[in-house]
Amino acid sequence: MDLLPHIEIEPATTANASIIWLHGLGANGHDFEPIVPELNLPESMAVRFIFPHAPEIPVTINGGYIMPAWYDILEMSIERKVDKEQLVQSAQAIQAFIDREIERGIASERIIVAGFSQGGAVGFHAALTYPKPLAGLLALSTYFATFDSIDLAPANKTLPIQIFHGTHDQVVPEIHGKNSVKFLTALGFKPGYQTFSMEHAVCLEEINAISEWIQTALSE
Repeated sequence: MDLLPHIEIEPATTANASIIWLHGLGANGHDFEPIVPELNLPESMAVRFIFPHAPEIPVTINGGYIMPAWYDILEMSIERKVDKEQLVQSAQAIQAFIDREIERGIASERIIVAGFSQGGAVGFHAALTYPKPLAGLLALSTYFATFDSIDLAPANKTLPIQIFHGTHDQVVPEIHGKNSVKFLTALGFKPGYQTFSMEHAVCLEEINAISEWIQTALSE
């Protein structure tokens, strides 16, 4: 599979870990590029950041307007009806990045998948169906769209998962974050869950918490 267009940020020394970070609807890989220096990760962690760009497709809830999207959103109901076939295809495209990192010498246990909003929904599926153990999954202001159809990979049935959500999020209301915890717990996971007084965004307090979680996930 050809890799999606993407941005890579290399560490000061040879990379020994990788984070593949997915943006939200209508954005692109540049969206989270500025967060890298704000994380203040120790140089010794030598993390390579990869920010893929989603393909441009028509999005039903936006009147069929063509924009960067990991999958079509059919209805903005609380059930969040989405094109699951497209979501799975995007998850497979992200798994191709994981494969490539392993080929480049990064152990699968040193690879984190992170995603915001739509990107987080893809991140859930990509990480939880990947056949080799990963370092962790970071789910930001998102929802677990394939909870009722996912075929979990045995290698990641104890994957460390951290969910962050804004209490004032009107795009992806916090109930989606809470439901993700409920669905994951029912599947046998023990996800972490933390909220921040913010809307559908990322705040400084959250960035600090993300940094702490990454350092913990990559130190084990």
